[in-house]
Amino acid sequence: MSGFQQGRAELGMQLRQLREAAHLSGKELAERLKWQPSKVSRIENARQTATEDDIALWGRAVNAAPETIEELVEQVQALLERQDSWRQRHRSGLAALQEDIRDLEARTTLFRVFEPGVVIGLLQTTEYARNIFTRIKRLYNAPDEVDAAIRVRMQRQEILYDQRKKFRFILPEAVLRYRLAPLDVMRGQLDRLLAVTALPNVEFGVVPFEASLPSALLNGFWIYDRDQAAVPTRTRDLILRDPEDIAFYERTFDEFCEVAAFREDARAVIVRVLEDFARQSSD
Repeated sequence: MSGFQQGRAELGMQLRQLREAAHLSGKELAERLKWQPSKVSRIENARQTATEDDIALWGRAVNAAPETIEELVEQVQALLERQDSWRQRHRSGLAALQEDIRDLEARTTLFRVFEPGVVIGLLQTTEYARNIFTRIKRLYNAPDEVDAAIRVRMQRQEILYDQRKKFRFILPEAVLRYRLAPLDVMRGQLDRLLAVTALPNVEFGVVPFEASLPSALLNGFWIYDRDQAAVPTRTRDLILRDPEDIAFYERTFDEFCEVAAFREDARAVIVRVLEDFARQSSD
Protein backbone atom coordinates (compact mmCIF):
# COMPACT_ATOMS: atom_id res chain seq x y z
CA MET A 1 0.00 0.00 0.00
CA SER A 2 1.34 3.44 -0.93
CA GLY A 3 1.98 6.09 1.72
CA PHE A 4 -0.90 8.10 0.33
CA GLN A 5 -3.33 5.19 0.53
CA GLN A 6 -2.11 4.31 4.01
CA GLY A 7 -2.79 7.89 5.13
CA ARG A 8 -6.27 7.77 3.64
CA ALA A 9 -6.96 4.44 5.37
CA GLU A 10 -5.86 5.86 8.75
CA LEU A 11 -8.08 8.90 8.29
CA GLY A 12 -11.05 6.69 7.39
CA MET A 13 -10.48 4.56 10.49
CA GLN A 14 -10.43 7.63 12.73
CA LEU A 15 -13.64 8.94 11.20
CA ARG A 16 -15.32 5.56 11.62
CA GLN A 17 -14.32 5.52 15.29
CA LEU A 18 -15.87 8.96 15.80
CA ARG A 19 -19.09 7.81 14.13
CA GLU A 20 -19.28 4.67 16.22
CA ALA A 21 -18.56 6.62 19.41
CA ALA A 22 -21.58 8.79 18.56
CA HIS A 23 -23.68 5.58 18.18
CA LEU A 24 -24.55 6.38 14.57
CA SER A 25 -24.76 3.94 11.69
CA GLY A 26 -23.32 4.95 8.34
CA LYS A 27 -26.81 5.48 7.01
CA GLU A 28 -27.80 7.65 9.99
CA LEU A 29 -24.71 9.81 9.61
CA ALA A 30 -25.34 10.19 5.87
CA GLU A 31 -28.91 11.31 6.56
CA ARG A 32 -27.65 13.84 9.10
CA LEU A 33 -25.14 15.19 6.58
CA LYS A 34 -27.57 14.95 3.61
CA TRP A 35 -25.08 12.70 1.79
CA GLN A 36 -25.51 9.51 -0.15
CA PRO A 37 -24.83 6.59 2.25
CA SER A 38 -22.20 5.31 -0.15
CA LYS A 39 -20.08 8.40 0.49
CA VAL A 40 -19.71 7.59 4.18
CA SER A 41 -18.67 4.06 3.26
CA ARG A 42 -16.19 5.21 0.61
CA ILE A 43 -14.48 7.63 3.00
CA GLU A 44 -14.29 5.16 5.87
CA ASN A 45 -12.95 2.40 3.61
CA ALA A 46 -10.32 4.62 1.96
CA ARG A 47 -11.97 4.60 -1.46
CA GLN A 48 -12.48 8.37 -1.45
CA THR A 49 -10.58 11.29 0.02
CA ALA A 50 -12.56 13.50 2.38
CA THR A 51 -12.28 17.24 1.85
CA GLU A 52 -11.72 19.82 4.58
CA ASP A 53 -15.44 20.65 4.43
CA ASP A 54 -16.32 16.96 4.72
CA ILE A 55 -14.19 16.65 7.85
CA ALA A 56 -15.71 19.74 9.48
CA LEU A 57 -19.27 18.57 8.75
CA TRP A 58 -18.53 15.04 9.94
CA GLY A 59 -16.93 16.30 13.16
CA ARG A 60 -19.87 18.54 14.01
CA ALA A 61 -22.38 15.78 13.19
CA VAL A 62 -20.76 13.40 15.69
CA ASN A 63 -20.15 16.15 18.28
CA ALA A 64 -16.37 15.77 18.10
CA ALA A 65 -14.21 18.15 20.15
CA PRO A 66 -13.01 21.23 18.22
CA GLU A 67 -9.38 20.24 18.69
CA THR A 68 -10.14 16.78 17.24
CA ILE A 69 -11.75 18.35 14.16
CA GLU A 70 -8.77 20.68 13.77
CA GLU A 71 -6.32 17.77 13.91
CA LEU A 72 -8.30 15.83 11.31
CA VAL A 73 -8.48 18.88 9.03
CA GLU A 74 -4.69 19.18 9.23
CA GLN A 75 -4.41 15.50 8.31
CA VAL A 76 -6.62 15.85 5.28
CA GLN A 77 -4.77 19.00 4.15
CA ALA A 78 -1.50 17.04 4.16
CA LEU A 79 -3.22 14.15 2.40
CA LEU A 80 -4.67 16.35 -0.32
CA GLU A 81 -1.25 17.84 -1.02
CA ARG A 82 0.08 14.34 -1.64
CA GLN A 83 -2.98 13.44 -3.70
CA ASP A 84 -2.14 16.15 -6.21
CA SER A 85 0.27 13.68 -7.83
CA TRP A 86 -1.58 12.07 -10.76
CA ARG A 87 0.29 8.81 -10.21
CA GLN A 88 -0.88 8.66 -6.60
CA ARG A 89 -4.43 9.61 -7.52
CA HIS A 90 -4.77 7.00 -10.24
CA ARG A 91 -3.27 4.28 -8.06
CA SER A 92 -6.29 4.80 -5.83
CA GLY A 93 -8.47 3.81 -8.76
CA LEU A 94 -10.07 5.49 -11.75
CA ALA A 95 -13.56 5.25 -10.25
CA ALA A 96 -12.47 6.69 -6.88
CA LEU A 97 -10.99 9.71 -8.63
CA GLN A 98 -14.28 10.27 -10.47
CA GLU A 99 -16.14 10.14 -7.13
CA ASP A 100 -13.82 12.80 -5.67
CA ILE A 101 -14.50 15.06 -8.65
CA ARG A 102 -18.25 14.48 -8.44
CA ASP A 103 -18.34 15.66 -4.83
CA LEU A 104 -16.51 18.86 -5.74
CA GLU A 105 -18.91 19.47 -8.62
CA ALA A 106 -21.91 19.01 -6.32
CA ARG A 107 -20.68 21.97 -4.26
CA THR A 108 -20.07 24.21 -7.29
CA THR A 109 -22.56 26.62 -8.86
CA LEU A 110 -20.51 28.18 -11.68
CA PHE A 111 -18.13 26.09 -13.79
CA ARG A 112 -15.66 27.65 -16.19
CA VAL A 113 -13.60 25.13 -18.12
CA PHE A 114 -10.99 25.41 -20.86
CA GLU A 115 -9.60 22.17 -22.25
CA PRO A 116 -7.13 22.16 -25.17
CA GLY A 117 -6.49 18.43 -25.54
CA VAL A 118 -9.59 16.34 -24.93
CA VAL A 119 -13.38 16.68 -24.85
CA ILE A 120 -14.37 17.80 -21.35
CA GLY A 121 -15.39 14.87 -19.14
CA LEU A 122 -18.86 16.21 -18.41
CA LEU A 123 -19.55 16.21 -22.15
CA GLN A 124 -18.07 12.84 -23.13
CA THR A 125 -20.04 9.95 -24.57
CA THR A 126 -19.61 6.50 -23.04
CA GLU A 127 -17.45 5.16 -25.87
CA TYR A 128 -15.28 8.28 -26.09
CA ALA A 129 -14.75 8.06 -22.30
CA ARG A 130 -13.81 4.38 -22.68
CA ASN A 131 -11.03 5.29 -25.08
CA ILE A 132 -9.78 8.05 -22.76
CA PHE A 133 -9.80 5.89 -19.62
CA THR A 134 -8.02 3.08 -21.45
CA ARG A 135 -5.20 5.47 -22.27
CA ILE A 136 -5.09 6.80 -18.70
CA LYS A 137 -4.91 3.26 -17.34
CA ARG A 138 -1.90 2.53 -19.54
CA LEU A 139 -0.16 5.84 -18.89
CA TYR A 140 -0.47 5.80 -15.09
CA ASN A 141 -0.63 2.03 -14.55
CA ALA A 142 -3.99 2.58 -12.86
CA PRO A 143 -6.14 -0.30 -11.58
CA ASP A 144 -8.37 -1.93 -14.18
CA GLU A 145 -11.58 -0.07 -13.31
CA VAL A 146 -12.46 1.36 -16.69
CA ASP A 147 -16.12 0.26 -16.61
CA ALA A 148 -16.61 1.57 -13.07
CA ALA A 149 -14.95 4.89 -13.94
CA ILE A 150 -17.17 5.29 -17.01
CA ARG A 151 -20.26 4.59 -14.93
CA VAL A 152 -19.36 7.33 -12.43
CA ARG A 153 -18.45 9.75 -15.22
CA MET A 154 -21.84 9.23 -16.83
CA GLN A 155 -23.51 9.76 -13.44
CA ARG A 156 -21.55 12.99 -13.07
CA GLN A 157 -23.14 14.29 -16.26
CA GLU A 158 -26.57 14.40 -14.62
CA ILE A 159 -25.44 17.66 -13.03
CA LEU A 160 -25.74 19.36 -16.45
CA TYR A 161 -29.52 19.24 -16.08
CA ASP A 162 -29.50 21.06 -12.73
CA GLN A 163 -30.78 24.51 -13.68
CA ARG A 164 -29.30 25.98 -10.48
CA LYS A 165 -25.86 25.50 -11.97
CA LYS A 166 -24.20 27.28 -14.87
CA PHE A 167 -21.57 25.79 -17.15
CA ARG A 168 -19.20 27.65 -19.46
CA PHE A 169 -17.07 25.34 -21.62
CA ILE A 170 -14.47 26.25 -24.23
CA LEU A 171 -12.58 23.91 -26.56
CA PRO A 172 -10.29 24.68 -29.50
CA GLU A 173 -11.44 23.24 -32.82
CA ALA A 174 -8.46 20.88 -32.82
CA VAL A 175 -10.00 18.91 -29.92
CA LEU A 176 -12.97 18.06 -32.13
CA ARG A 177 -10.57 16.53 -34.65
CA TYR A 178 -8.03 14.75 -32.46
CA ARG A 179 -8.29 10.98 -33.06
CA LEU A 180 -8.44 9.84 -29.47
CA ALA A 181 -11.14 7.38 -30.54
CA PRO A 182 -12.23 5.64 -33.78
CA LEU A 183 -13.98 7.76 -36.37
CA ASP A 184 -17.47 6.44 -35.61
CA VAL A 185 -16.95 7.22 -31.92
CA MET A 186 -15.76 10.73 -32.79
CA ARG A 187 -18.89 11.33 -34.87
CA GLY A 188 -21.07 10.23 -31.95
CA GLN A 189 -19.12 12.53 -29.66
CA LEU A 190 -19.69 15.52 -31.92
CA ASP A 191 -23.41 14.73 -32.10
CA ARG A 192 -23.40 14.80 -28.29
CA LEU A 193 -21.79 18.24 -28.32
CA LEU A 194 -24.48 19.51 -30.69
CA ALA A 195 -27.13 18.36 -28.22
CA VAL A 196 -25.35 19.94 -25.25
CA THR A 197 -25.28 23.37 -26.92
CA ALA A 198 -29.09 23.42 -26.66
CA LEU A 199 -29.11 23.23 -22.85
CA PRO A 200 -30.16 26.61 -21.39
CA ASN A 201 -27.60 26.58 -18.56
CA VAL A 202 -24.67 25.52 -20.76
CA GLU A 203 -22.56 28.02 -22.69
CA PHE A 204 -20.40 26.06 -25.14
CA GLY A 205 -17.67 27.76 -27.15
CA VAL A 206 -15.26 26.57 -29.85
CA VAL A 207 -12.10 28.46 -30.75
CA PRO A 208 -11.95 28.00 -34.55
CA PHE A 209 -8.67 27.46 -36.37
CA GLU A 210 -8.92 30.89 -37.98
CA ALA A 211 -9.22 32.74 -34.64
CA SER A 212 -6.37 34.94 -33.47
CA LEU A 213 -5.27 33.35 -30.19
CA PRO A 214 -4.71 35.55 -27.11
CA SER A 215 -2.08 33.12 -25.75
CA ALA A 216 -0.60 29.69 -26.37
CA LEU A 217 -2.80 26.67 -25.61
CA LEU A 218 -0.50 25.28 -22.93
CA ASN A 219 -2.84 23.48 -20.55
CA GLY A 220 -6.45 23.19 -19.51
CA PHE A 221 -8.02 24.49 -16.32
CA TRP A 222 -11.25 24.27 -14.34
CA ILE A 223 -12.49 27.19 -12.24
CA TYR A 224 -14.99 26.20 -9.55
CA ASP A 225 -17.05 29.27 -8.60
CA ARG A 226 -14.39 31.70 -7.38
CA ASP A 227 -13.08 29.32 -4.74
CA GLN A 228 -10.43 27.32 -6.56
CA ALA A 229 -8.90 26.47 -9.90
CA ALA A 230 -7.67 23.03 -10.93
CA VAL A 231 -4.81 23.04 -13.43
CA PRO A 232 -3.82 19.51 -14.51
CA THR A 233 -0.35 18.77 -15.83
CA ARG A 234 1.08 15.41 -16.95
CA THR A 235 2.25 14.51 -13.45
CA ARG A 236 0.32 16.69 -11.02
CA ASP A 237 -3.07 18.32 -10.58
CA LEU A 238 -2.42 21.81 -9.26
CA ILE A 239 -5.19 22.96 -6.91
CA LEU A 240 -5.00 26.75 -6.64
CA ARG A 241 -6.90 28.65 -3.97
CA ASP A 242 -4.98 31.93 -3.87
CA PRO A 243 -7.31 34.74 -5.10
CA GLU A 244 -4.59 36.12 -7.39
CA ASP A 245 -4.13 32.72 -9.06
CA ILE A 246 -7.87 32.32 -9.54
CA ALA A 247 -8.14 35.86 -10.96
CA PHE A 248 -5.34 35.04 -13.43
CA TYR A 249 -7.24 32.06 -14.82
CA GLU A 250 -10.48 34.04 -14.88
CA ARG A 251 -8.78 36.63 -17.11
CA THR A 252 -7.36 33.88 -19.31
CA PHE A 253 -10.80 32.29 -19.65
CA ASP A 254 -12.36 35.63 -20.58
CA GLU A 255 -9.69 36.14 -23.28
CA PHE A 256 -10.53 32.80 -24.87
CA CYS A 257 -14.24 33.68 -24.69
CA GLU A 258 -13.55 36.77 -26.78
CA VAL A 259 -12.23 34.70 -29.72
CA ALA A 260 -14.49 31.64 -29.36
CA ALA A 261 -17.58 30.91 -31.44
CA PHE A 262 -20.79 30.36 -29.47
CA ARG A 263 -24.35 29.20 -30.14
CA GLU A 264 -25.06 28.89 -33.92
CA ASP A 265 -21.44 29.75 -34.79
CA ALA A 266 -20.16 26.99 -32.50
CA ARG A 267 -22.62 24.52 -33.97
CA ALA A 268 -21.44 25.50 -37.47
CA VAL A 269 -17.86 24.58 -36.54
CA ILE A 270 -18.99 21.21 -35.15
CA VAL A 271 -21.03 20.50 -38.31
CA ARG A 272 -18.02 21.42 -40.45
CA VAL A 273 -15.91 18.84 -38.63
CA LEU A 274 -18.68 16.23 -38.96
CA GLU A 275 -18.79 16.86 -42.72
CA ASP A 276 -15.01 16.41 -42.92
CA PHE A 277 -15.32 13.10 -41.02
CA ALA A 278 -18.05 11.96 -43.42
CA ARG A 279 -15.77 12.64 -46.40
CA GLN A 280 -12.93 10.74 -44.74
CA SER A 281 -15.23 7.77 -44.13
CA SER A 282 -16.21 7.61 -47.81
CA ASP A 283 -12.63 7.79 -49.12
